[in-house]
Amino acid sequence: MLNRLMRDHKHIAILLKILKSKVLKLEEGEYVNFNLVRDVIEYMQGYAEHSHHPLEEIIYDYYLKANPEQRRINRLSEEHARLVEASGTLMATLNLILNDVVVAKDKLISELKNYVQMQEHHMLFEEREIFPQLTFALSDKDWATINELCLQKLIDDPLFSDNDNQLFDELRNYLAVAE
Repeated sequence: MLNRLMRDHKHIAILLKILKSKVLKLEEGEYVNFNLVRDVIEYMQGYAEHSHHPLEEIIYDYYLKANPEQRRINRLSEEHARLVEASGTLMATLNLILNDVVVAKDKLISELKNYVQMQEHHMLFEEREIFPQLTFALSDKDWATINELCLQKLIDDPLFSDNDNQLFDELRNYLAVAE
């Protein structure tokens, strides 16, 4: 399960790189495909916020129950909540733009930069502080139990899996050309 979370982080990093490149284009006054940016945020809302983050919280809660002497780091849940709020704000702005409502370019740039920065810091926090604790403290038996607990929130990645899901086709095609 931890390997899956790390793989998700690699995929999220790819998408954050796309958002960073779109910020640079916006700053330089170049054309940006806002549908593509919306697809990245929609993916983050649909997959990261509804499967990836809940899996992390299930695993971390299990870890704390198995290791009650460990101090709970509330930062994990707090950051997940702030990311949901930031993606919602960003999606609302993108929807305004896509519906031909004038939005200040600086507002969009600020929201995009903030979102990318929050995501990057969050993933670093997990990879440096949370994931090593889990690796060290949980046994194979623990991971088997965790896998059972996670089944309810476990969904196929709608972008980076080999299924026939046509959701995010434009984004998938963009990634194929970008590689």
